[in-house]
Amino acid sequence: MSQHDQELERRARKLFLRASQDVDPAMAGRLRAARRTALAPRSHASTARRLLLPAGAFAVLALASLMIWQPGGAPPSPTALGASVDSDPNDLPPDADSADPALYKDLQFYSWLAYNDTPSPSRK
Repeated sequence: MSQHDQELERRARKLFLRASQDVDPAMAGRLRAARRTALAPRSHASTARRLLLPAGAFAVLALASLMIWQPGGAPPSPTALGASVDSDPNDLPPDADSADPALYKDLQFYSWLAYNDTPSPSRK
């Protein structure tokens, strides 16, 4: 600090001390009340801030879970996977000559499997 600043601080302190000795009791009480109010913790603001962090974390968790697990999401339908709607489950693949002959060995089993794989209303 410079010499000028130190002198200014000394004069201001002396003036403050002299003025604080001349304050009447009513004014001193009002000043103390104002000081207590200013220094009191703000419970509403701090409570709100304390609740925002967990609430925000919970919201992010809920959003992430909904993105991963979508409620009511049905398994993809055969039409979504590329199968045609009009195709019969007993139909052979379009190119039977290039397919593996072992696939045609148990056609009756595959037919039974396709018939029993359809979801019934009682399974839900």
